[in-house]
Amino acid sequence: MSKSIVQIAVAGVLLALGTQAAIAAPDWSKVPKRDIQVFHPGVTAMEWIVKKSDHSGTAGLRKGESCVGCHEEKGNLNFNMKRMADKELEPKAAPKTMNFPVSVQAASDAANLYIRLSFKAPAGGADKGDKDNEVKATLLFGDAKVPQGAQVGCWATCHTDARTMPGADEKKTKYTKEGAYELIQWASKGNKVSDGSVTTERKMSGGSTGAKVEGGKSGDGYTLTFTRKNPGEGKTVPFGFAIHADHASGRFHHVSMGYTLGIGADGDIKVTKQ
Repeated sequence: MSKSIVQIAVAGVLLALGTQAAIAAPDWSKVPKRDIQVFHPGVTAMEWIVKKSDHSGTAGLRKGESCVGCHEEKGNLNFNMKRMADKELEPKAAPKTMNFPVSVQAASDAANLYIRLSFKAPAGGADKGDKDNEVKATLLFGDAKVPQGAQVGCWATCHTDARTMPGADEKKTKYTKEGAYELIQWASKGNKVSDGSVTTERKMSGGSTGAKVEGGKSGDGYTLTFTRKNPGEGKTVPFGFAIHADHASGRFHHVSMGYTLGIGADGDIKVTKQ
C-alpha cells in the first residue's frame, strides 16, 4: 500500500472519530439533576404579574427580584393552588393536576448545549384542543433585550390579548414587546421538532439554534434530550419551559418560572461541561 493511501486512510479514521466525538451524547450519569415544578398558570399573563392589585410580588420585581426567588421553596412552589384554579384565574376549567415535577439536566461541549427533561405527563386536562399531540414540550431562551426576561422567564411572551385568553384574538400568538426568544418545541406526533422564535410574533420555523430532540415516551414517562448550538462559554442564559399534557393547546399548558443556565458562569442551573 502506498504512503499516500495510508495517509488518506488514517485521515479518514481520525475524521470519523472526531465526528463521533462531536455528536456523542453527554454522559448523563455525571450530570446533576434538578427537579423544577411546572404549574398551570391560568390567565396570569404578563399584564397580571405587573399589576399590584392582582399580584403582590410587583414590588419585588421592580427591585430586580425574580419569580423563582419569591415562589420556589426547597424545590416546591408556595403558590395558593386553589386560587390558581378558581374562576378568577382560570375561567374555563383547571386541570386535575395543577403542578408536577420535571427533572432537568444540562450539559455542554464545544459545539452544543444539551438539556434533558424527564417527567410524567398527567392526564385529567381541562382542554384537549390539540387532537394530534398527546404531549408537547417547549424551551424558550431569552436575550438580554427582553425587559425583565431573566426575572420572569417566558411570561414576557404571554399577554392578555393573545389567543385562548378570554375574549382575545384567536389569530394572535405569543409575542414580545422588546427583545427576542429562541424557541424549540418537540411534539409527540411524528417526533416533530420546531426551531423558531418569539419576537413581535411567534414563528415555529426559521430559527437558528440547529435544534434536535431525541427520546420520547417510555413506560409512563417521557425523557427528551434537546440539542442546540452552544450559545457560548461564560454566558448566563435566561430560559423557561412548558409542557402541554393530555392534548392541551394554547395557554392550557404547565409552565416553569424563569431560570438561568450558567454555561461556565453563574446560573440557577450550572451546565456540566463534557
